[in-house]
Amino acid sequence: MTSLDFGLRGIHVLVTGASGGIGIVTARTFLKLGAKVTAQYNSSPRELSKESGLIAVQADITSEADVTRLFDEATSRNGSPVQILIVNHGIWPTQNVEVADMTLDQWRNTHTVNLDGSFLCCREFLRRLRGQPPPVLEPVSIVFIGSTAGKFGEADHCDYASTKSALMYGLVPTLKNEVVRIAPKGRVNSVNPGWVMTPMAEETIKDDNVRARALASTPLQKVAMPVDIANQVAVLSSPLLSGHVTGVNIMVDGGMEGRCLYPPPA
Repeated sequence: MTSLDFGLRGIHVLVTGASGGIGIVTARTFLKLGAKVTAQYNSSPRELSKESGLIAVQADITSEADVTRLFDEATSRNGSPVQILIVNHGIWPTQNVEVADMTLDQWRNTHTVNLDGSFLCCREFLRRLRGQPPPVLEPVSIVFIGSTAGKFGEADHCDYASTKSALMYGLVPTLKNEVVRIAPKGRVNSVNPGWVMTPMAEETIKDDNVRARALASTPLQKVAMPVDIANQVAVLSSPLLSGHVTGVNIMVDGGMEGRCLYPPPA
């Protein structure tokens, strides 16, 4: 990764949900590429405090005041405005719940974190770019972390799937047309993983039936690692490698073709 010029040296990148499996690896990847990185976390910094050169900031992504403070601290502590935003935070309730049995509280909580939090971060990011000089606006980019659930749906997880669909097919095509009003070369895209071996999903993936269903329609027949996602995020964020790529959803799912509702025959 580092032998190729990504054009990210000295660029300020903010990664939300950076204490999670994909988030921390993404933050490390940008650091290796020479970027200045602010890593947002909610309750626990986990490994973030051990990363040299990483600015870790606690913030509740669902709070307008906290999001404002997050960008204030990011700008102050890294010495420049945020230029690339990686919207990575999110929750996936592990318990299987059908729509008929899901509480309104669960539905609202998932949407508040995954969707409202994303809106607040994007809004603050774009507001602060207004009036910035051209050198700040050159590498502007937003990359969402979507999901195969946003494309294929996910039985028993309608709350999560609907938030990812909203990001991938609502916000991405809308914001890619709006961002250029502020930053003429600004870009908005989404990297959409399938199953990834993260702390949030590890216990579920260990279930043989779940893993069999997940891989039944996946040609590569493997579960992704966080670095598989982080590398694609870095490539898509690069103004040199992806400067003419915007409004796209890149599926990083091993070629998944859909959902298998039942374990495949032995």
